[in-house]
Amino acid sequence: MGSIPMQREADIHASAMDPGRPGPPAVVRTSLPGNPLAPAAARRFVRAALADWTELGVPAAAGITDRLADDAVLLVSELVTNAVVHAGTAVELMCRLDEVLPGETTETLLIEVADHHPSRAVRGDHRPPSAGTPEYGRGLHLVATLSESWGITYRTGTKSVWARLPVEGVQAVHEIESYASEQALQRGLRAAEILAPLPKRASQDTEWVNRGALSFLAEASDLLAGQFDQDLVAALAGQLLVPRLADWCAVWLDDGAAHDSVGVQGARLARVWHTSEHRIEELRRVLEKEPPRVPETAGSGAFPLPWPGEALVGGVSGAALAYRLTAGGRVLGTLVIGRSGLVRFPDEVTGLVEDFSRRVALAISTARRYQRQANISQVLQRGLLPSKVADIPGVESGIVYEPRDKGGPGGDFYDVFQAGDGRWCFALGDVQGKGPEAAVVIGLARPWLRLLAREGYQVAEVMDRLNQLLLDDATEAADAAAAVVAVAGGQGVPPDSPTSRFLSLLYGEIVPYEGGVRVTLACAGHPLPLVMSAAGEVREAATPQMLLGVVDDETYTSESFDLRSGETLLCVTDGVTERRTGRCQFDDGDGLAKALSGCTGLDAPLVAERIRRLVHEFSERPPDDDLALLVLRAR
Repeated sequence: MGSIPMQREADIHASAMDPGRPGPPAVVRTSLPGNPLAPAAARRFVRAALADWTELGVPAAAGITDRLADDAVLLVSELVTNAVVHAGTAVELMCRLDEVLPGETTETLLIEVADHHPSRAVRGDHRPPSAGTPEYGRGLHLVATLSESWGITYRTGTKSVWARLPVEGVQAVHEIESYASEQALQRGLRAAEILAPLPKRASQDTEWVNRGALSFLAEASDLLAGQFDQDLVAALAGQLLVPRLADWCAVWLDDGAAHDSVGVQGARLARVWHTSEHRIEELRRVLEKEPPRVPETAGSGAFPLPWPGEALVGGVSGAALAYRLTAGGRVLGTLVIGRSGLVRFPDEVTGLVEDFSRRVALAISTARRYQRQANISQVLQRGLLPSKVADIPGVESGIVYEPRDKGGPGGDFYDVFQAGDGRWCFALGDVQGKGPEAAVVIGLARPWLRLLAREGYQVAEVMDRLNQLLLDDATEAADAAAAVVAVAGGQGVPPDSPTSRFLSLLYGEIVPYEGGVRVTLACAGHPLPLVMSAAGEVREAATPQMLLGVVDDETYTSESFDLRSGETLLCVTDGVTERRTGRCQFDDGDGLAKALSGCTGLDAPLVAERIRRLVHEFSERPPDDDLALLVLRAR
């Protein structure tokens, strides 16, 4: 996340009141990035501010208790999480200790969280959403429960949510003793109360918990949905549970570990989370030494565990629960939560975390399936591309290949190989389709190109035969792949569509000679190649012809030219020429030729890298098509 700008010491010293005389309130401020790490940073910031105020002897800080600190940390965690989830902008956090205000009897702690997306609606009541209201905040019922007053302030470009917590002061001795004995149980029960959207009424206890649980689980589902990294799922689980429902949380992931009758052997401790960040490493050491042992009979329900270590959390023991993370009948890991000072967790919290653990297990299962599919796709992609690019005597090469789907096969391909008898061949192609259908065509076209070239066929003859092969064999194979995708619910090309066999291809042959190389090439439905002279002059080097796989018995022609020392041949796919920003394309007004002319004097790899960078910089949006470039430069 990087460093967070804080002026804690300076602000406190500058604004803390001197004993015996009035002065400005103690104020601290910080800015937080709009990402999932912001709530944890906010919690650390608030705890540090309260501790500093107490240490510096700020008069109003005399009334700061552990319970006030816990309430402040929980409140700021909810407000910052709400801002990150629903605004997604940087967050400004302010904490201020106020003297006794007119009409008040105690000091107050003011917490204000501001984001920069004031157009988002924030839920403040239970009225049905009006038409056009895009999204609602969550967690404001918690704010109402904890604070004595709160509100929302809109300014130009900013929305602020503020809340005041009463600083109660030092309690009587018997009150402190009573509070100490009941604190843990109250904290556990407060979790259910805080999640409740209505004020406490004895006859509505079940209704509060149910409504609060639905709100919490909905928020959890939103954050976990679409996460394709199981370690990130584990991290989010900890942030969602701590400090809302537990003081600490740990997640073990079973990455293929063996199971026995009492637990998981060799599971990986993926994530540890604690309300006090400085205790995370201590907790991790204790848990790694004594991992949980949960019997298989426990199912997905809560299973009580011994408190992990007497020295943990300052020697205060508590209650700990383990939940097996199970999806599809398979154990994926274990979720463990703990809360200090409790004899047992309240039933409401136990059931809520059980429902939450099922969502975590489902998110982990989804992430693993995605990763397996990504691994398969990467293996397939490697099989569709050459393992090594041939070295052509007297020619240096530069290649850029960036599939749009980083985890799957693209529709572009390239090849540079030796054809024998002092001949080298190169190809740059683009299948009119994506996914399995494109992979099928590439898997047939590239070996055919090599076979035909090594059998001695000339460039035009290779194109003729490849066109006929695509019309014959590739049609059946690509349609079969499309049918499989359709049955699986994919969005591939329909089985009755022939477009997945269409192939745009730039194919050429190189014969080196003293002082240069002879290039013969043909361009079928592909962006025309460009040649740049040593002086920086750019010209087109081929004539456009019909796509391969479209017309039966099409006759293709080839063209030959010399590529002399210092001259460069640039071949690209339409992901380069058709790169868009608004209504403009990269190649509008001979944009590609102008970009190439600016590469005078560069070697082939640098030319390829500069063109790639210019294509990316052409638009702020990421490329929406595969990118492939092949640069050949005569030495």
